[in-house]
Amino acid sequence: MKILVTGAKGFIGKNLVAELRNRKYTDIFEYYRDSNPSLLDIYCKEADFVFHLAGVNRPKEQSEFMECNFGSTSALLNTLKKHKNNCPVMMSSSIQAELDNPYGKSKKAGENLLFDYSKETGAKVLIYRFPNVFGKWCRPNYNSAVATFCYNIAHDLPIIVNDPSVVMNLVYIDDVVNELINALEGKENRNGDFCEVPIVHTITLGEIVDLIYSFKKSREELSIPNISDAVTKKLYSTYLSYLPKEQFSYELKMNVDNRGSFTEFIKTTDRGQVSVNISKPGITKGNHWHHTKNEKFLVVSGKGVIRFRKTDSEEIIEYFVSGDKMEVVDIPPGYTHNIENLGDTDMVTIMWANEPFDPEKPDTYYLEV
Repeated sequence: MKILVTGAKGFIGKNLVAELRNRKYTDIFEYYRDSNPSLLDIYCKEADFVFHLAGVNRPKEQSEFMECNFGSTSALLNTLKKHKNNCPVMMSSSIQAELDNPYGKSKKAGENLLFDYSKETGAKVLIYRFPNVFGKWCRPNYNSAVATFCYNIAHDLPIIVNDPSVVMNLVYIDDVVNELINALEGKENRNGDFCEVPIVHTITLGEIVDLIYSFKKSREELSIPNISDAVTKKLYSTYLSYLPKEQFSYELKMNVDNRGSFTEFIKTTDRGQVSVNISKPGITKGNHWHHTKNEKFLVVSGKGVIRFRKTDSEEIIEYFVSGDKMEVVDIPPGYTHNIENLGDTDMVTIMWANEPFDPEKPDTYYLEV
């Protein structure tokens, strides 16, 4: 199948082309602002499906709305008609097509043109009135509040929020792309004369800003956002895509002594804490027990032994562990336990606890195994 994508270098176009290639669509005609105009004639002659994503929303002059949004659609359809190519045409419109402003009028005019084209030629048309689309590769400080907030907060730049109570309807770029590929395959989600992305997130401007600031703070707190919430998960991915290139990494506090080190990695309120423990050869750590706290140990490098003893028993239970064989050992409550490095190199253990460490309520009691 030969697929024409206009606006292929734009936000939606770039994501769509990337995913089409991931799904093994190879004959993709990418047409964009800097393309040689003669290519449109060639592409329209051969295309089996058209994604018409080209358009402007922040021109220098308001007259450019109609010239570009209506004009580009007219040029595309006239070229298709020239070659008697009645392949399906998808067009990117906007919820603003219902509004009385220059941008909305230009989008509405493009919609009407496409509907008339369908009646004239019998071609299948799919018009999507997108709400606010967000995700990676969207240009910040242009026409997307989410992209601007993510970029500016990640780069320690100020943001302006005039009314945090404003409600926004958002669609995530991956959901948009999935829907567009469904349309390509004849499985579009229709609602009357229009098509739509079935997954829409409703959230206030203030909530968006609070979430993005919490993402930035999460590095200091070693926390992870609540990614069980769909919009939080998608916003967090979007925020990370705007990190400065020199700030992909961040340091952790290593608690170092002559035995090795202990470093907290991730803390969550509902999924516990992950830490990295490094023990030098011959070193034994632990010799304590918990009432309720429980843990999981995973040795990823080196070799050692984890010992257990029930607090009211003399029996010692031993589990020999090694980075050569990935094996998780549960640390149940009520058992005093330790871990000894039996090798001649550092032993590295990933440790999970069911709750973040609370110095006020450590639930940790010294007792030799």
